[in-house]
Amino acid sequence: MNDKPHLSDFAIRHVQLLCSSFQTYTGRMLIPDYKNLKASELAEILYHAPFVVVSHGTEADPVFNYANLAAQALWKLSWQDFVKLPSRYSAEPMMQAERDALLKRAKTYGFIPDYTGVRITSIGERFRIYDTILWNITDENGLYHGQAAMFERWEFIHE
Repeated sequence: MNDKPHLSDFAIRHVQLLCSSFQTYTGRMLIPDYKNLKASELAEILYHAPFVVVSHGTEADPVFNYANLAAQALWKLSWQDFVKLPSRYSAEPMMQAERDALLKRAKTYGFIPDYTGVRITSIGERFRIYDTILWNITDENGLYHGQAAMFERWEFIHE
């Protein structure tokens, strides 16, 4: 088993796509000066970033294919468990329609700059995410590779 899955060939290339797509759609850099970093350095920096980054692929029922350490800690999942999880399970069943509409809007417009919503951890804890940026992942040829989300603020909901 790879003890550094965030440094696999897929993950290193994927992080480059995440960063370049984020800049394309938002005009901002996910990681400052990312173009001047070695690919493996960029993968390490994003993996250890103090904000959450997750992404899913293009499957009919999209499955997560990337989750940095902040995301893994928040959802209480290892990398291996995260990248097997259909992304719809990050939201409660009653929130699925809202989530699906959000993903469709982002696919149409390229990104959504300010989503706020409720998500659920792997052990059933609910939390609210704030000012989430959701963007399409595309390569230099415009080929669609899925969608990603980044957020820096969240709080657990205690009822």
